[in-house]
Amino acid sequence: MVFNTGAALLDAIVLAVVSKETEGTYGYKITQDVRQVIDLSESTLYPVLRRLQKDDCMEVYDQECGGRNRRYYKITPKGMGQLVMYESEWKKYSEKINGILEGGMRHE
Repeated sequence: MVFNTGAALLDAIVLAVVSKETEGTYGYKITQDVRQVIDLSESTLYPVLRRLQKDDCMEVYDQECGGRNRRYYKITPKGMGQLVMYESEWKKYSEKINGILEGGMRHE
């Protein structure tokens, strides 16, 4: 993708992906789900997850899987509020961009 993905958009995408799983989901699956939308490396994802955890938008817990601990990420109520705000802002933003790109906005 030629467009830059800023921190707020990354946060919004990660929160949206994690919110789909009520019991939470793990880092590798988050990476795979996000990659369906944007190109993202795990080295980019984990700082986003840590920032969202630090901001109380996500909680983290470990669970055994195949004899190893797997770290799970789960959205918090604060994170859901943040996601709702991001969705609202994205809708307004994308409508304006689409209007310009599709020729709907005219300056007089």
